[in-house]
Amino acid sequence: MTALANLTWPEVADRAHAEPILAVPLGATEQHGPHLPFSTDTDIAVALAERLAREVRAVVVAAPVAFGASGEHQGFPGTLSIGQAAVELLLIELVRSAAATFSRTVIVSAHGGNAEPVARAVRRMRHEGRDVLAFSPRWGGDAHAGRTETSVMLALAPGRVRLGRAEAGNTAPLGELMPRLRRDGVRAVTANGVLGDPTGASAEEGEELLCGAVGELAALVVRWDGRMVVRP
Repeated sequence: MTALANLTWPEVADRAHAEPILAVPLGATEQHGPHLPFSTDTDIAVALAERLAREVRAVVVAAPVAFGASGEHQGFPGTLSIGQAAVELLLIELVRSAAATFSRTVIVSAHGGNAEPVARAVRRMRHEGRDVLAFSPRWGGDAHAGRTETSVMLALAPGRVRLGRAEAGNTAPLGELMPRLRRDGVRAVTANGVLGDPTGASAEEGEELLCGAVGELAALVVRWDGRMVVRP
């Protein structure tokens, strides 16, 4: 796995033709209930990008963007959000800059609140002729800090999961909660910040989810450019 942060500029220049895709992990710094860390979305985005680079030889992984559009979580202490407009502009400028070295950029986002600014940034970049792709894992399951994300974090960083504090939050379908959530924020629909139930979460389930998402991402990248080589 090649991390851009570990390279020097001559090393990047030497690799640019063989590794022309820059993967940018896009996360968030927001509450994930009483049992998961604020870095959950960023940790997951980094893991997906790094595993992609282990699967596909053409990928270099950028340092993560750890702040996203998380205003809906602002009712919980510690959440840091830069808003949709800033996320969109940041990605536009980042992709423009990356294009000086890398022929393609894939944005790997693990926070649902980033979806709209990511989509707008991708449309703008493609209109400018940039070769850019965006990917977000489609886990299914519960929406936020429930069994799905807890399982994934148990697979990635079990020492940072406070399982003794894990508890169910609002388990109603997200579609029912969305109007009030959008209007009043997450705290209006769940006192503990959880949308779902972490009961039954396991590292094994988390690893299965990660493998499935990485497989989907790798297949998407290979279809994007048939010259990409999947590692044996």
